[in-house]
Amino acid sequence: MPSVNSFMIQTAREVVKVERDALTRLIPRIDGCFEKACGLLLKSKGRVILMGMGKPGFIAQKISATLSSIGVPSLFLHPAEALHGDLGRVMKDDVLIALSNSGHTEEIVKLLPFVKKIGARLISFTGNPHSPLAKHSDVVLDVRVEKEACPLNLAPTASTTVMLAMGDALSLALFQKKGLKKEDFAFYHPGGNLGRKLLLKVKDIMRAGRQNPVVPEKMKIREVLYRITRARAGSASVVDARGKLKGIFTDGDLRRCLKKREFLLQVPVQEVMTRNPVTIDPERLAAEALEILRTRKIDEMPVIDRAKRPIGLLDVQDLLKAGIL
Repeated sequence: MPSVNSFMIQTAREVVKVERDALTRLIPRIDGCFEKACGLLLKSKGRVILMGMGKPGFIAQKISATLSSIGVPSLFLHPAEALHGDLGRVMKDDVLIALSNSGHTEEIVKLLPFVKKIGARLISFTGNPHSPLAKHSDVVLDVRVEKEACPLNLAPTASTTVMLAMGDALSLALFQKKGLKKEDFAFYHPGGNLGRKLLLKVKDIMRAGRQNPVVPEKMKIREVLYRITRARAGSASVVDARGKLKGIFTDGDLRRCLKKREFLLQVPVQEVMTRNPVTIDPERLAAEALEILRTRKIDEMPVIDRAKRPIGLLDVQDLLKAGIL
């Protein structure tokens, strides 16, 4: 096992310490200016446009992505491309957030007069409050660091870490102020696991029509088994003459009855079905259905409407295919 006192480990630990200390010093600088920046973003009727060159540009892209994920329309604008036509993307109702540690980034500074002419508001993340970027900004967020984690104090490391943290702080402050819930967040992540859990409903994945075997309570077991097999299901919902659910007949019911009764195939299903089965409403979340199946230790349950008629069948395999498990 390598020695923990190796040069590379010590260097890595020092990098983390420098960045940790930079973040710690950032905390008291989140003040009234930060609140003003939040106010600009909340009042904006346009989009939030992030700009940055080099490493800060990558941080700007991440902040833009975070804002979009909480429902704040946002995009990344490359400053060099903006100088050659992409500035046309900026509208007067937009708010720009420009990231530059020095505040002298040439491509960004050249854009400032045009941004003002368009009428867009400007928030800057900079470590130099006396820079051209700061002087042209409506709000300046101080992201200065005492030193970079780079041994030569050159490569953007601590400064970009602080910019990222400031961007996260700004995004999540907006998230809280807007009163967003998990369901709102999931709306913007429909393809992810969270989206599936918070948006997918029972009705979206239940088995219906021919895949949902519904049988009258006086039907013989032989025919019930045929219906279940034809539907490729593991159970059948048993209903009365009015179509209301009276019970469920599962493979477990079949196995239990085979031990006790002869000529089982000629017995009406109502005599061996499970009465008052666990059911679920089609509007319930699929994730809630999973929890019910787990808690009750069952594999299937009928989906019923307000009249207690079985309109679907939910199997644990359906949840598996939908990615809920």
